[in-house]
Amino acid sequence: MERKVYVIHENQEWTKPLFDALNELNVPYEDWFLHEGTIDLTKEPPEGIFYNRMSASSHTRNHRFSPEYTASVLSWLESHGRVVLNNSRALQLEISKVAQYTSLQSFGIPVPKTIAAIGKEQILEAASSFSGPFITKHNRAGKGLGVRKFHSLQSLKEYVESDEFEPSIDGITLVQQYIEAPKPYIMRCEFINGSFFYAVRVDTSQGFELCPADACQIGDSYCPTTKNPKPKFEIIQNYENPYLKQYESFLRANNIHFAGIECIEDQNGNIYTYDVNTNTNYNPEAEAKAGLFGMRAIAKELQTYLTQLESK
Repeated sequence: MERKVYVIHENQEWTKPLFDALNELNVPYEDWFLHEGTIDLTKEPPEGIFYNRMSASSHTRNHRFSPEYTASVLSWLESHGRVVLNNSRALQLEISKVAQYTSLQSFGIPVPKTIAAIGKEQILEAASSFSGPFITKHNRAGKGLGVRKFHSLQSLKEYVESDEFEPSIDGITLVQQYIEAPKPYIMRCEFINGSFFYAVRVDTSQGFELCPADACQIGDSYCPTTKNPKPKFEIIQNYENPYLKQYESFLRANNIHFAGIECIEDQNGNIYTYDVNTNTNYNPEAEAKAGLFGMRAIAKELQTYLTQLESK
């Protein structure tokens, strides 16, 4: 049987650019769309390279249990010694910001003050420890799910007790320190096979649409306007960040081969890291302008892994 690349995911739109790149390189691949299926534990999985692109926001596309199903598939693959890129540990971090933050901190990477809470009273109790503005967000998120900014405990109480309250799919709400940036943008650092590839500046003046391939608005309270619109995504050449090497060490330790890591700088120049996306996407306009192409780079890495496997 021909060895190939198996792409594990639940979103055809996000995967198409990768399939196009694999086709350009004539890399054999198979689409593993993990919404429903079966795993015969008495059989061995096929030989090949397995690339996990499962998303924390799958439930917003009616794929509620895709991450859980993927965890089972990855366990099966890994038990048979298959090469899995962005493996089970990467999936654990993809679907839990608590897991992300605790691991980031273990590598000396600052994250915003965050309290995880289950229960409405517990959310209010957590928020009472913040002296300034704070935000709420979902623990299993993606697409800016559940992100809202609050200036007072009373405004949070009104929200939590209203019909607008949106619980996280895993029940865990994060109450987090609000980081005010001197300029309305965040930085997203992209990593290919664990190494820094490029940084993209994301303009947040008209919203927090952080995913280059998807609309991730988080509410008007977070979205000041501008009369002079700029490109929302801009790749920055020669980007410097004191935590880049620590990011790479963090990724290696957690078996994350491909990821985007988002950070924000406060008024005093302190950098806080607040999101790790192991199902990273890229903005085609920004890449065309810079001449750098993330999906092509991933496809080449997958080709290399497949060639190495075939040579054994």
